[in-house]
Amino acid sequence: MHGITQSTATDGTALGARDRAHFWRAPGFDNLECLAATFVTHAFTPHTHETYVVGAMEAGVQAHAIRGTRAHCGPGDLYMLNPDVLHDGAPCDSGYRYRMTYPSVGLLRAIQQDLTGRTRGGTPTFRTPSAHDPLMARALIAAHQAMQAEGRALESDERMYTVLARLLIRYADLPGPATGTREPGPIGRVRDYLAAHYAENVDLETLAQVANLSRAHLIRSFKRSCGQTPHAFLTDLRVRAARRALEAGARPLDVALACGFADQSHLTRAFKARTGVTPAVYRGQRPTTHS
Repeated sequence: MHGITQSTATDGTALGARDRAHFWRAPGFDNLECLAATFVTHAFTPHTHETYVVGAMEAGVQAHAIRGTRAHCGPGDLYMLNPDVLHDGAPCDSGYRYRMTYPSVGLLRAIQQDLTGRTRGGTPTFRTPSAHDPLMARALIAAHQAMQAEGRALESDERMYTVLARLLIRYADLPGPATGTREPGPIGRVRDYLAAHYAENVDLETLAQVANLSRAHLIRSFKRSCGQTPHAFLTDLRVRAARRALEAGARPLDVALACGFADQSHLTRAFKARTGVTPAVYRGQRPTTHS
């Protein structure tokens, strides 16, 4: 068996009554996270991922803003977001259906190394966050469906690997600049401070002292540089930490308290707004072993 585990969020408490989200991981493919969803009412809050976001639209139309630029995506469109790119998403009219993967930096770097033969050279960087490419979209959807079907591990892994490699060749710079570099200066210091203290009750005055800026100047400069406020950036960091803890099997309540959320409800709201599923659904997809 491939070892894929799945979960479904279909009830009105997890998502809107007409929303559907199926989430799973493929442990044999670097624990690749996958989401197949139909969203009629659910809107994502502006957020970032520490992974890439690679997916394809199947039906309907989604409105989104990527780094502040608003656009619409429909059938045949691809998503190719680099880590730490601010984006949101909301349904138009009767909603949309899409399939998403969240490849780790390590996974795409390994594919890049296979393609280039170089063991060094940074990480791949997609040149565009979206593209209309019906052939590639169909190939990605088919590979995604093959993984979800729990078929032969080699076949589904090979199909997804081939699609990701083709996307890198067509749409990415190989090699690209290293991912995760931090802006030098005051805003970089604040980002580093928040990354080190995300579980604490951080206040604006402390951040202003770290940056050596006034509070008003800090908020303006941080949003201009990062596209979001310090509080929104901190919430993203907390959700990322929560994902890691939930994946390891921790209970949502314990995760909420350990990651700086006021309570489990606070975690659930922030988590669902950024991932499309609740912490309980996400926790249910801990990696399984091959059998």
